[in-house]
Amino acid sequence: MAILEENLNKTQVPEQKAVFESGNEMAATAAAQINYHLMGYFPITPSTEVAQYLDQMKTRGEHDIQLVAADGEHGSAGICYGAALTGARVINATSSQGFLYMLEQLPTQSGTRFPMVLNLVARAVSGPLDIRGDHSDLYYALNTGWVILMASTAQAVYDLNIMALKISEHSEVRLPVIVCYDGFFTSHQKRKVMYFADRKVVQDFVGPVPTGYHNVIDKNHPVTIGAHMLGDDLINNNFQQSEALYKAGEVFKQVNREYALISGRSYSALDLYLMEDAEVALFLMNSAGESAKDTVDRLRAQGVKAGLIRPNIIRPFPAEELRQALKNVKALLVGERADSYGAHGGNMTHEIRSALQVDKDNKTIVMNRIFGVGGKDFFPDEAEEFFKLVIDAAEKGYAEKPFDYFGHVPGESQGRLQPVIEPMTGEVYKTGLIKVMQDEATGKLKVKMPPLRALTAKPKRFAPGHGACPGCGIISALELFFKGIEGDVVTLFQTGCGYVTTTGYPYTSHKQSFVHNLFQNGAATVAGMVDAFLEMKRRGEVKVSDDFTFVMVTGDGGMDIGMGPAIGTALRNHKMIMVEYDNEGYMNTGSQLSYSTPLGHQTSTSGVGKTQKGKSGHHKDTAQILAATNIPYVFTGTEAFPQDLIQKAAKAQWYAQNEGLAYGKILISCPLNWKVEDRVGTKLMKTAVDSCFFPLYEIESGITNITYNPEAKNSRVSVSEWLKAMGKTKHLIKEEEMLKLFEQEVERRWTRLKARHEHEVL
Repeated sequence: MAILEENLNKTQVPEQKAVFESGNEMAATAAAQINYHLMGYFPITPSTEVAQYLDQMKTRGEHDIQLVAADGEHGSAGICYGAALTGARVINATSSQGFLYMLEQLPTQSGTRFPMVLNLVARAVSGPLDIRGDHSDLYYALNTGWVILMASTAQAVYDLNIMALKISEHSEVRLPVIVCYDGFFTSHQKRKVMYFADRKVVQDFVGPVPTGYHNVIDKNHPVTIGAHMLGDDLINNNFQQSEALYKAGEVFKQVNREYALISGRSYSALDLYLMEDAEVALFLMNSAGESAKDTVDRLRAQGVKAGLIRPNIIRPFPAEELRQALKNVKALLVGERADSYGAHGGNMTHEIRSALQVDKDNKTIVMNRIFGVGGKDFFPDEAEEFFKLVIDAAEKGYAEKPFDYFGHVPGESQGRLQPVIEPMTGEVYKTGLIKVMQDEATGKLKVKMPPLRALTAKPKRFAPGHGACPGCGIISALELFFKGIEGDVVTLFQTGCGYVTTTGYPYTSHKQSFVHNLFQNGAATVAGMVDAFLEMKRRGEVKVSDDFTFVMVTGDGGMDIGMGPAIGTALRNHKMIMVEYDNEGYMNTGSQLSYSTPLGHQTSTSGVGKTQKGKSGHHKDTAQILAATNIPYVFTGTEAFPQDLIQKAAKAQWYAQNEGLAYGKILISCPLNWKVEDRVGTKLMKTAVDSCFFPLYEIESGITNITYNPEAKNSRVSVSEWLKAMGKTKHLIKEEEMLKLFEQEVERRWTRLKARHEHEVL
């Protein structure tokens, strides 16, 4: 129920404090003050920080939100929906491909009318990959049935997050709400922000969790949610949802009035800047609208009646407000950070034209420019170029070019980059130094290889100049692995540090064909490549004397979000290799916890403080999971044991070319996020193996073989020797109970592995 203004006027304006913070920090601050019940999350740049800040706050005891690390954004959306079904208050944050990955869950939440708040930190949608901010992900949200608020500043992120929950839970709305703000522009840039000193002010404003609505934990009123509907019922459901979404526009105004009384800040449906008598205007969303205000001021000083429109809400679309704002405007340019390909204009342009079509007296010329995609900066002088276009259209009475891109440039043939390295083929990589033979009696493979020094003659697969951090184990471990691979390869990297440090248009560190696909879908993509290649070869359509070896490289948590496609690919047994470099976290997005992060290890989303001591659960044993799919070959390796790793690579290639899928897990160090010196990676890997935390073994045709036994070598060390060597785990030495659990789990897995090694049937 709305709070009466006369009652609010009698109350004292609450104290607010000034801070210098970013949009992501303020989204987390608002969430912590509201004290949501749950956040299901998955890291993706640039929204990742929201969960990180909330984790930091939780270690300090500043909120009680349950932070649930999902296996991917699709899973995070399911976690959030499930929590909402109980009547809990739920929040999430995502960006770009992550938003698209959860997209199919979103209409279910709005269609069944369960509130929540989602911060969409807008970022370019692949492909190709660009991690900076535009609105191509936002436009996918327009038909989800969610209310969409637009936050142009860090202050607006804080304020609209508070307003969003109240709108979402309103009795006449009961819909989830998106708060959208620009990635890196608003999410990371620090600005002066005011926030309520006492979180009770925020909690009193949003009020207690509304009661009287269906949920799954009311045992006295059992409900069925999401039952199949036929058209006669679905149209009624859709009509009610539509009415609620339009009602949200009125509720937004009501909540804004209430919030203005306690904060002194107001957010109308449209932020109209000098529009009272404007004859030419721009329509810009979020941060670009803020950048253009200075341009409007300059033009006004020159006698040009310029104005600016920036929306604070786009779902429901503020059509009537736009009609009023544009009554006397001769020409409007709609600048959009995303295109609606093939539609002769972006989504907002078409919605504005549709809104004006209803007003028969409106003669505004509406033109569109697509700008700033992929986070391309937008400056006041570029806003001035926009105004030149609308001034010209206003004077002529028509737009010479109603739709175009702004900021694109034609390529010049003389500037074309020339290859620095001649293409390398299997001839240079097929050295004959490594020979793999199958034992006819046992069926097992034997690898004959020369001393390591001889293999240095084999060319590297990566060119110099990659951008990996000093001491990063990815490149060195993969180079060592590829020493065991003969001939041509086609390599796919899922998103991760290995990818982002080796390619960046127009440059690449890869000497042979390379593909990047999404974080989660590398295995399926390589499976398609393999089978298509083999089929074209069978038909005689490609003339290749020797088969390619197709390799998928994953890491940085890629076998969390990518586990489903990986399992499917393994069960189909495609002729390929999966290699996982395991650095025990999502390092490419800022060292968040992964399911491969071990118990108690510190990451940016498993902080160490008075209320928590690092990650709460044990690490995932991916090698054993893949072994359960009965693929021909599984191995573990590390560069600390180079001969072992190269031999296993050679075996993996043989199996990939002759029998089916091979999977390998390579433990690598990440000095930056493990908090160790750059030079100690190899020593750390050896200690991990000698402590039996990371055993070296292979599973060949279902039979387990430990390839290095530290007990037999009399070199086993305690797990604490490994843990105390890293800054991320030093605290565990003092946490006796957690250390004991860690040691017990390492011993349990090692004992089971030895049993499998000793008994072939296990």
